[in-house]
Amino acid sequence: MTRLSEYFLPTLKDPPADAEAISHVLMVRSGMVRQLGSGIWTYLPAGWRTQRRIEQIVRAEMDGIGALEMKMPVLQPQELWDATGRSEIPELFKLRDRKDARLVLAMTHEEAVTYHVAREMRSYRDLPRILYHLQVKERDEPRPRAGVLRTREFIMKDSYSFDRDESGLDASYERHTEAYGRIFDRCGLHWHRVTADVGVMGGLGADEFMAPCPAGEDAIALSDAGYAANVAVARATARQVELEQRLDAPQPVDTPDQRTIEEVSGLLGIDPGAMMKSVVVVAEGRGPVLALVRGDHSVNDVKLRAALKTDVRAATDEEIEAAYGSPAGFIGPVGATGIEIVADAALEGGRFVTGANEPGKHLLGVEPGRDFDAPLVDIRVVEEGDTCPNGGTIRIEKAIEIGNIFKLGTRYSEPLGATYLDESGSELPIVMGSYGLGPARVAAAAVEQFADEHGISWPKAISPFDIHLVGLGKPATPERELAEQVYAQLRQAGFDVLYDDRDANPGQKFVEAELLGCPVRVVAGKRSLDSGELELQVRRGTGKRSLPIEGAADALQELWQELE
Repeated sequence: MTRLSEYFLPTLKDPPADAEAISHVLMVRSGMVRQLGSGIWTYLPAGWRTQRRIEQIVRAEMDGIGALEMKMPVLQPQELWDATGRSEIPELFKLRDRKDARLVLAMTHEEAVTYHVAREMRSYRDLPRILYHLQVKERDEPRPRAGVLRTREFIMKDSYSFDRDESGLDASYERHTEAYGRIFDRCGLHWHRVTADVGVMGGLGADEFMAPCPAGEDAIALSDAGYAANVAVARATARQVELEQRLDAPQPVDTPDQRTIEEVSGLLGIDPGAMMKSVVVVAEGRGPVLALVRGDHSVNDVKLRAALKTDVRAATDEEIEAAYGSPAGFIGPVGATGIEIVADAALEGGRFVTGANEPGKHLLGVEPGRDFDAPLVDIRVVEEGDTCPNGGTIRIEKAIEIGNIFKLGTRYSEPLGATYLDESGSELPIVMGSYGLGPARVAAAAVEQFADEHGISWPKAISPFDIHLVGLGKPATPERELAEQVYAQLRQAGFDVLYDDRDANPGQKFVEAELLGCPVRVVAGKRSLDSGELELQVRRGTGKRSLPIEGAADALQELWQELE
């Protein structure tokens, strides 16, 4: 029984001072979560109910594709992470016990599950298998923010597939793709599946599941032609820009006080896209590298790392001066010696204005291939209005990552010795996939997508309660007795009901009901006794209606089937 007079739902009138995301504001104000420390959150009873409802949907769909649930520890030997080369990830919590043994707090469980599989699955007869668990993860997040969206401790569903070869992996990957689609549909979310970077997970390829909303930390590139990719890996054809007439050789021009793209293009009266932007980075093990993109474009760090096959960081002003003898804002590729250059493919065939490697000067008419040599590769961030590979026009949306899937291949099975014997007795590495999903991010995304000026508006499948029953009237009055009868009938009909039986004024009860955002609010009071009808409000913008007291539970069951 869930009576609000006996429940722990501490609501707040004002938002937290540091809250930016709508989900952060409303999940705190509605009494679903509370902060314990930086990036450390406690789920209060209502918040935990939503979390568990999401987990139930996840379990049902994972079980439906033949995945087997297990549970692996958060505390793990560091040696496993040393073996895969992941023990130096900055976000990994590391510690030592009283015997000075090196341990980690797992942020994912590839090492642990592969360790077990390497010892228990030795034959082709043991494959394929899918194992999963819902477990706490720890991450030394440098900048926790946005409430439960970016935290240091969180629960993830991780599943892992084990196959004989890549064709088997493809089949397991597709089963997860379809299961994830069903999960997010059942949770009531708007979502996109997008191509993604493999990141620290490594492997052969990856996709992400994104819920579009203004609070999203990721940007995704979409088009009406069916293209969808994380901006970190998205590819597109750049918009055309008007370029200057061809010159026989670069010509210097004075730009004494202009060093930014905006300042120089404004002085010369040209499109920023007719300029060449020079970005100096320091590549690990290789020193300074000059990355060139159009003036209206930005360098994509993920693509640049892939092109150079090493990690990179931005060069300091001192490093730029040392490499060029000229300050940032006036550097360029013409005449540059002793420094590696990589140019974006959008520069091919163009004529551009760029720095002259001399303070207060730029060069007109610089052409890649004629005036400097550099490989032309895609190293830029796609922009709104670009043309996608399918021919559609790119639009950029912010989104929350709610799930990710990776084709790991043998990235973990080889260093951890996970092999099997095939029919001929040959020993081969097991081919793996990894599939993550964050229930807390699903909840936050739902709040972000459907909240209005009054509060949360939960999809019915993941709402903490189905119905919020507001009882009006003092104890022992006829109207209170009516509310008690309705509460009993709704519970008997199978609804999860939050019954507000508190001795509080009606205005407070209504405001807090809208703040919590259960799909349906039912009001039982003196007016109900006079009219023989209960007042009903569907939370998601469809207004108020009434239904007869007699048969109210049956009428609500019919209405429930219509709700999203």
